[in-house]
Amino acid sequence: QVQLVESGGGLVQPGGSLKLSCAVSGITVDTTTVTWYRQAPGKQRDFVAEIGGVDWTHYADSVRGRFTIFRDNKKNVVYLQMNSLKPEDTAVYYCNNNRYPHEYWGQGTQVTVSS
Repeated sequence: QVQLVESGGGLVQPGGSLKLSCAVSGITVDTTTVTWYRQAPGKQRDFVAEIGGVDWTHYADSVRGRFTIFRDNKKNVVYLQMNSLKPEDTAVYYCNNNRYPHEYWGQGTQVTVSS
């Protein structure tokens, strides 16, 4: 069974940075695709960034140029480095692994961007 545990969230001021971690067990991160999503209160869960295969990446337009997704294969962790944070980035951030026929989610980590 795949398990994902997010960490690294917190309260930061606009323009600040946070580095989120998604610790993965049950599968090696260099052999699968891991995706970050976020969900703000009262909003749908939105795609943020994705990494898979031979380190290809994909980003939502709203975060491209500010966020970087990468992984540490030795630690089996996928990271989301978030820079130039904006209040609209406030959300619970989730990591996801979708491998047919199963979809796995972490419990999320809260990111709050506020002055």
